Amino acid sequence: MMTQESSEVLEKHAGSGSHARGDSEYVRLVIPDEPRAVESEILLPLAESRLKSFWWWIKSFLWCVVIVILAFILIRWGVPLFFEKVIYPFMEWEATAFGRPVLAMILVASLALFPVFLIPSGPSMWLTGMIFGYGLGFVIIMVGTTIGMVLPYLIGLPFRDRIHRWLKRWPRNAAMIKLAGEGNWFRQFQVVALFRVSPFPYTIFNYAVVVTNMRFWPYLCGSVAGMVPEAFIYIYSGRLLKTLADAQHRRHHLTTVEIVYNVISFIIAIITTIAFTVYAKRTLDELKLTGLNEEVPSVSEKGCFEMEKLPLERPKHPSWSKFS
Repeated sequence: MMTQESSEVLEKHAGSGSHARGDSEYVRLVIPDEPRAVESEILLPLAESRLKSFWWWIKSFLWCVVIVILAFILIRWGVPLFFEKVIYPFMEWEATAFGRPVLAMILVASLALFPVFLIPSGPSMWLTGMIFGYGLGFVIIMVGTTIGMVLPYLIGLPFRDRIHRWLKRWPRNAAMIKLAGEGNWFRQFQVVALFRVSPFPYTIFNYAVVVTNMRFWPYLCGSVAGMVPEAFIYIYSGRLLKTLADAQHRRHHLTTVEIVYNVISFIIAIITTIAFTVYAKRTLDELKLTGLNEEVPSVSEKGCFEMEKLPLERPKHPSWSKFS
């Protein structure tokens, strides 16, 4: 017969055993699940990122294949056709129709007036490089583009309020444009020069800058400084087109040294253009994020841009007050 003391001991063992079994069940069923849940939470984003990376590489490869095919078609048939139908006839026309002084005046006028009507000036700069080369061509481009940057600025001043309302449709671009009017003289000069090098449309910038606090002289000096690299790139590409057109029509036989030089210089020109563009874009983004976070207008829930912080007051003499 079991005594009361032994029965109590057995009950304790049974309780401890059941408690141990309960703990072991808890450890086995609950605790291992927590690391597994954490692992699943970690592995799922990793799997998604790997899948996205895989698809990115697939898309990049396909785009490279498409670009190579298009480049081959362009070089094999497009470039000779372009030289035959456009470049060579134009070279014949400009050699017989006008004298060089008249051509220089026409190119200056086109470079000055095209930006007023929001027309890109690239073709005129190419032609300037083809006809006049680096020396006189650079002077023509800088004179024409300088006039083409001043005229939209002066024309836009009386229409400041309309341009301001028009910019509300593109809040992000307006936020970038507002950077140009911030800071001191050198800051405005720096931002305008970066805008000229960046991929931002300069024909729109010429008009849009009047709604900021931008003064005239930083705008003019920054615009001229930013146009210098672009002018040389256009002149070089124009001279290269002329060289290839001459070689296409057997006017000039390219030696091996000239071919290697043209290929290397063309690669350097492309790399330089990309480097300037990337540097300008990154610098503008850094200026926007670091220096003007609190001043940049915000985007509301509906996506409407708060443009009230842009200076709307008209100067007393809109044509000259910004020149100070």
